Amino acid sequence: MARRVGKQTIVFDKDIAILNSACCVGKTEGEGPIAATFDKIFDDDYLGQETYEAAESMLLKEAISAVLKKSGKSRSDVNIAILGDLLDQSMASSFAIKDFSIPHFSVFSACSASALTLGLGSNLVDSGASSLTLCAVSSHFCTAERQFRFPLNYGSKRTPNSQRTVTGAGAFLLCENENSPKIKAVTFGKIKDYDITDANNMGAAMAPAAADTIKAYLTDTGKKPDDFDLILTGDLGLVGSRLVVEILREDGINIASQHDDGGLIIFDINDEKCAAGGSGCGCSASVFAGHIMNKLKNGEIKRMLLCATGALMSPTSANQGLSIPSIAHLIEIEGCK
Repeated sequence: MARRVGKQTIVFDKDIAILNSACCVGKTEGEGPIAATFDKIFDDDYLGQETYEAAESMLLKEAISAVLKKSGKSRSDVNIAILGDLLDQSMASSFAIKDFSIPHFSVFSACSASALTLGLGSNLVDSGASSLTLCAVSSHFCTAERQFRFPLNYGSKRTPNSQRTVTGAGAFLLCENENSPKIKAVTFGKIKDYDITDANNMGAAMAPAAADTIKAYLTDTGKKPDDFDLILTGDLGLVGSRLVVEILREDGINIASQHDDGGLIIFDINDEKCAAGGSGCGCSASVFAGHIMNKLKNGEIKRMLLCATGALMSPTSANQGLSIPSIAHLIEIEGCK
C-alpha cells in the first residue's frame, strides 16, 4: 500500500506499472531530433478539423486510441481516465474523451499536468479504485498562443527566452504489472511565485517550482541525485533548465550531471522558430511517452525522476498584469530489469 514519506512524498510498495504509452505530435515536432520515437506525426496543424481547438482534441483522441491499440485493450477495460490540457474548461480533454464512454475527470495544472495525472493515476491503482487507469494530456502551439499570448495572425515577434508550445499529446495506461516500467513514488508540489509577469519567460517563472519539488523529494526520501540515471524536467527550456540547476546548487544539491529537459530534447534549439525550447502539457508527455519510455524498457535508464512544471496563469490574470505562480509535480520511475 502507499505510504507517506516526509512531508510531500508518497511511496508505492505495489508494482504500479506504466503498461504502455503512445504519443502523437505535429509537423514541427516531427522534424525534430526524436521524430522516430513518436507513434504518429501530423503534417497538418488542423488535423483535418475546422479549428485548432478541435485539432488538439483530435490529437489527444489519437494518442488515447494508439495506447489502447498498442496494449491490446479496449475502452471498456479502462476504469477511470484522467486528462489534462491548457484550454479553458479543459476543452481539449472533454471533446477528446466524450466518445470513449470512460468515467473520467480532467485536471488543470498547466504544463505539469503530465506528472500530475500519472501521480493521481498511480494512487488510484494502488488503492484498488481502478485496476486500469488512462492518463493523457495534450497541448497545441496555435491554441496556446491564441489563449495566452497573441493570435498567430497578429504577427508578434518571439523573444529569445520564449518557448514554443509543443503540438503533441501523450497517453499512458497504468496498472499493477511487474514487467513494465514502474512508478515508485510521487511528490506533489507547492505553488511558488517569484513575481515574474512576462508570459514570454515561462522558464524563469517555473524553475523555482521545479527546484522546490526536487529538493522536497530528495529531502523526504534521503536519496541523492547520483541515485538516478536521469532527472528530467518537463518543459523548462533553455532558460529554466539553467536556472533550476543554479537554484539547487545554491542549496547544496548538484543535478547537473543527471539533468535534462523535455523542452530541450524535443526541438533543435538552433532552429529559430523553437526559440528557447519547448513547453506545454504535450512537451513532457510526448518526450516521456516515446523517447524516454524506450530507454526505460530497454534498461538504458534504470531509475529516473520526471518533474513536470506548470505556469498557473490564465488569460484573465495575464490581462490584469498579475504574476505567474508556478507548480511542479514529480514521479520516480524504475526501468525494466
